[in-house]
Amino acid sequence: MANAIFEPNPIPTLAIKDSDRVFPVHRIYCVGRNYADHAIEMGHDPNKELPFFFQKNPDNLLTGGRDFPYPPGTNNVHHEIELAVALHKGGIDIAVESALDCVFGYGVALDMTRRDLQGQAKKAGRPWEVGKAFEHSAPCTYLVPAAEIGHPEHGDIWLKVNGEVRQQGDLNQMIWKIPEMIGYLSAFFELKPGDVILSGTPAGVGPVQRGDQLEGYVENVATLKLAVV
Repeated sequence: MANAIFEPNPIPTLAIKDSDRVFPVHRIYCVGRNYADHAIEMGHDPNKELPFFFQKNPDNLLTGGRDFPYPPGTNNVHHEIELAVALHKGGIDIAVESALDCVFGYGVALDMTRRDLQGQAKKAGRPWEVGKAFEHSAPCTYLVPAAEIGHPEHGDIWLKVNGEVRQQGDLNQMIWKIPEMIGYLSAFFELKPGDVILSGTPAGVGPVQRGDQLEGYVENVATLKLAVV
């Protein structure tokens, strides 16, 4: 950019399975407490709330199987395994019935969380960014096009730490399904091509330590492997 006062940062991208093309990322929306058992373990009643979302920054993505650097300012970093939903179309007030037309494909992601800092922010009534939107806090696999696998409505989702299963569930346990998430979000934001939605995590979230080996899986989508360093 010739008239920029410094060189702009590159646009974050996600790889696409079996392709030399990439998916440029616009925004990352994360739905909170979208599995009933996780809502309960976090001390909430899953039957009493509408969906809510927070954002991570596109450059929080950690791709290519790179290791996750343990972040500063915390002693309690938690793993949250999620299905990532990547949009190639957007809009405002998208009808639930047509929302899946917006989906390009799917990946496997982690919503890494500085739980202690998030808890402090909650207690003080402050935003969560310090706990959620830090560098490398969104590890993600390549994307698998929906044209190849369809739109998963059920399937295993799990996370292992050092070979031990910590989180396990099924995509059909999501309280708010993918079309509902897209429709609800589009009532508050103009969704754009390049938007990514992290669709929530099952129960079993917990801390990671330096040296841990993480393996996350969503059936028929992908496997995510990385180390905490």
